[in-house]
Amino acid sequence: MFFHVKELQYNAKPSRPDPVYAKKLQEILGGQFGEMSVMIQYLFQGWNCRAEQKYRDMLLDIGTEEIGHVEMIATMIAQLLDGAPVQEQEQAAKDPVLEAVLGGMNPQHAIVSGLGATPTDSVGYPWNARYTIASGNLLADFRANLNAESQGRLQVVRLYEVTTDPGVRDMLSFLIARDTMHQNQWMAAIEELEQGQKAIVPSTFNQEYEKQDVSYSFMNFSQGEESKTGRWASGKSLDGQAEFTYVSTPEAMGQNPKLAPAPSYIHGTPPTK
Repeated sequence: MFFHVKELQYNAKPSRPDPVYAKKLQEILGGQFGEMSVMIQYLFQGWNCRAEQKYRDMLLDIGTEEIGHVEMIATMIAQLLDGAPVQEQEQAAKDPVLEAVLGGMNPQHAIVSGLGATPTDSVGYPWNARYTIASGNLLADFRANLNAESQGRLQVVRLYEVTTDPGVRDMLSFLIARDTMHQNQWMAAIEELEQGQKAIVPSTFNQEYEKQDVSYSFMNFSQGEESKTGRWASGKSLDGQAEFTYVSTPEAMGQNPKLAPAPSYIHGTPPTK
């Protein structure tokens, strides 16, 4: 059960309208790494959680917070669209100055949503549930969450750099700070899980059944050997199970495939004479 509090978690009020920037802000609302994605990702991970209750509670805490972030950004977008009615869009075709100001506006903000935010990214692509991950393996999921927060914070920081509006920057500074916390949160949760299990996901699979002679070999499949100097090419493996090795000239270990001709009813490529 959810309750809605009318006041926003933090202020979301621009200093002036900017319909072009409203289009850019859609990315952190309905984009792949936007607030809608992490909201759904965390909530489904929480609802599906079969591990200790502290993980379920934590996931629902942060997932519910992300609902509030969606509301903040949607509110900001709507206010950035103030003063940009449809007639101004029509006038833009006649007035070169106005066209220069509004030329980058998302026309759907006027035509479809009536000067409101939409569940899309900055180029109008609809939000997609395939952006989200909820696998039932918390270590795998928390690593995905860390990536989502890293990419999300990167995008918010970039948006911060391309506006001078103090009201917009104020809201973005709050979101940047929360993403700092959330990255730390996922790193802490990952560290805690890794202390109780192997670092490789899934940790429950018997490694005797994998081809162990290539489990810890870094293979040089591109020109140059600079990669040889990396941590991944020598020394103890991060899961503590073996030593990394570097394979300078990896060799093919499989067969040379030759497929049989397709049967006639497939109407494939006929044999040449």
